[in-house]
Order: sequence, then C-alpha cells, then structure tokens
Amino acid sequence: MSSELRYTANTQLEHLHARYTGTGHADITKYEWLTHQHRDTLASIVGHPTLTSYLAIADNESIGRVKFEMTERMLQPCGPPPAKDED
Repeated sequence: MSSELRYTANTQLEHLHARYTGTGHADITKYEWLTHQHRDTLASIVGHPTLTSYLAIADNESIGRVKFEMTERMLQPCGPPPAKDED
C-alpha cells in the first residue's frame, strides 16, 4: 500500500510542476528560483490594476509607464545569469 501512496504523491507532484512552472524542482538553482519569484511578483503587479495604480501614484508616473517598466524588468529581474562551472 505504501508504494501506491508514493506513486500517487509523485504523480500529484509531477502534475503541479507541469501546471505551475514556478514551483521549481530538485535541481533548480538559487538564481532560477529568484528569477521565477521576481517574475511572478512583477506579473501580479501588472495584472492587478489597483496595484499598478498605487505604484503609478507613488512614483508619480502614468499607469502605462509603470506597466511598461514592470514588463521590461521581467526580462532579467535578477541581472544576468551567473557563469556556469565547466565540471
């Protein structure tokens, strides 16, 4: 019975990873995880008009400018990726 439970848990975990790409996996790097978190936050701000309006008022910018800047920041929210080791 424990093998059935393990199979069910693994199946559910695989389904979550397929459905929500930002959930990560065992081999995800810190940079990749942070990039997913920043992009999710920026997408949430752009997707909720009240948050966008709040930031536009706080920054004294237009709503379109705030959306543009948030979208631009999604390209590399944590800067360029770190150099990979050739091992």
